[in-house]
Amino acid sequence: MSESMKDFIREIPDFPKRGILFRDITPALLDPGAFAAMCDAIHAHCMGMAIDKVAAVESRGFIFASVLAYKMGIGFIPLRKPGKLPAKTIQEKYALEYGEAAIEMHLDAVSAGERILILDDLLATGGTAAAAARLIERQGGIVEELVFLIELTALNGRESLRNRRIFSLMAY
Repeated sequence: MSESMKDFIREIPDFPKRGILFRDITPALLDPGAFAAMCDAIHAHCMGMAIDKVAAVESRGFIFASVLAYKMGIGFIPLRKPGKLPAKTIQEKYALEYGEAAIEMHLDAVSAGERILILDDLLATGGTAAAAARLIERQGGIVEELVFLIELTALNGRESLRNRRIFSLMAY
């Protein structure tokens, strides 16, 4: 991805807590050209992949995953915080770089053998992405690839996702 894409990523020190440097994608979302370029780059990378659905963790992952699902003509799976999905769910807990969390998915979101692409805005420690992959696989899905807008390489998130295909548009 062009270094110019990084011009649309704002750095917010000490968010959500002291010592964290948050990479904010909202300037890219506000700029139609930057947003389109990011969506198009993700779509170009995924074209030709044999995937049935795209899954994303709320909330920033939803923005790009829904566009990708639309462009590819496939389904979208929302992975949400506990208590936010109305039908029967399964849950997976994970550690964040600044705490603990859990995500849920509807039981009927994935059928056995479906090929799923997981998309999120950020790969940090890999905990969220690994939990998303476990949810998909518990329901018999096959995780085709994990795609990220931004990868924070110093946090070694790829270690949590060993033996998985990973693609990121930008790395810091």
